[in-house]
Amino acid sequence: MTLYIDPPTWPGHGRLWSHLVSDASFEELHAFAAAIGCPPRAFERDHYDVPEAYYADAVRAGAREVGSKELVRRLTAAGLRRPKGRPAPAGRPSGP
Repeated sequence: MTLYIDPPTWPGHGRLWSHLVSDASFEELHAFAAAIGCPPRAFERDHYDVPEAYYADAVRAGAREVGSKELVRRLTAAGLRRPKGRPAPAGRPSGP
């Protein structure tokens, strides 16, 4: 079970953002995000949007640094990818 974070290269709202994902479960992802101070509203379908200011905290807490393409590949391989417009399968909660 590993958490992954891509570099803070995604612009929005005057900041740069990273994406934080789990290769095991949304439960693991929500617990980790809460531990580093990410609010529940930062969760979007299958990942947390993490501001650049939290990036180092996430890595220190154990998130593995990977590129954006690798992050999506691992999320997809884990069966946790939720593109826009595709609901979570029954029995798999997606929200915090």
